Amino acid sequence: MAETYNLAGVKVMVIDDSNTIRRSAEIFLVQAGAQVILAEDGFDALAKITDHAPDIIFCDIMMPRLDGYQTCALIKKNAKFASTPVIMLSSKDGLFDRARGRMVGSDEYLTKPFTKDSLLKTVGAHAGKN
Repeated sequence: MAETYNLAGVKVMVIDDSNTIRRSAEIFLVQAGAQVILAEDGFDALAKITDHAPDIIFCDIMMPRLDGYQTCALIKKNAKFASTPVIMLSSKDGLFDRARGRMVGSDEYLTKPFTKDSLLKTVGAHAGKN
């Protein structure tokens, strides 16, 4: 049986250029009680991050204009968000991608398509860190 997660009061930002990924993440997270902020790309995310101050950020790697590595690096360079966990999302489960994600300060790596359980488990593991 799948674990149940109570993510009430947790603010999660999902940055992905795929509408499908954003919507499925939002459904899973909202069902668990989390508050969700969606962003279509890095610029969109950076514009919203200060207003919403998320507790945890999921960031797709392959995005137009500003990729996930650049977005993560910019988030981590901001003193206010340096300790906010950033989880990289990628359809590639490569060692190089994981290493590069670590180099820009990401806290974890989740392969797409993710399951409801893996998404919520990741949020649960990082949400209490701030």
